[in-house]
Amino acid sequence: MQEHSFLPELGVNSKTFWNDVKAAARKNDADEVLVYMWHMLELAKEQGIRITKKALTNHGKEIPLFDGVDDWFRRIDKFGTERTLSIEHYVVSSGNHEIIAGSKIFRRFKNVYASRFIFGKAGEAVWPAVAINYTTKTQFLFRINKGIENSWDNEQINRWVPMNERPIPFSRMIFIGDGGTDIPSMKMVRFQGGHSIAVFDPESFQQSPKKVYRLIAEDRVHFVAPADYSDGSQLDVTIKGILARMARDVGYRGPD
Repeated sequence: MQEHSFLPELGVNSKTFWNDVKAAARKNDADEVLVYMWHMLELAKEQGIRITKKALTNHGKEIPLFDGVDDWFRRIDKFGTERTLSIEHYVVSSGNHEIIAGSKIFRRFKNVYASRFIFGKAGEAVWPAVAINYTTKTQFLFRINKGIENSWDNEQINRWVPMNERPIPFSRMIFIGDGGTDIPSMKMVRFQGGHSIAVFDPESFQQSPKKVYRLIAEDRVHFVAPADYSDGSQLDVTIKGILARMARDVGYRGPD
């Protein structure tokens, strides 16, 4: 998401940025998410640009959305309500929380768990507060599962809670992932009885057929679909089918 506004403001090529991040991670045996957050701060410092919460949030306004996303939440919520289901939407992302907060769909989510900065007295980002990578994403799924709406409570997340007392069972989760950092979460949700869907950019499918093949062949996901959220799209129909099955499981017998 840095590619759409933050990096262009710095005059930095996206491919160069991520290549530098990967190289620094290898050189320092470091976590790639922490390195990209550090690299953002370093680049801005070199150019004398202040990284404030407001500045990052403004960059979020430039995030492009896939087809159908604007109307997606209203349609899916309505579909669930008509079948006695109450639907909640969450984000678990390695991306930057402050940038996501600027997106026009931010208010649609009950909670957004994403990598965040600590901001100093001058209001500038000084240090990572939360860094969410491919394995820590699974921790935040457990936080959702147990109804923990924060990143800091380490006691409650480790407390034993009977499966039937958890606010959001894994079997009622639909996880939609679009990147390599989502693979452990896809697999875990599937293993726990939930539903995992991998989506891909329809315009760049030719670059990812092998990845799609492996996600299915290696039993990571239930479904793979283009990231088209429009009414009647493959993804839309797939998710509605899963929701209809969930509704039947809890006793809904109305028209479909």
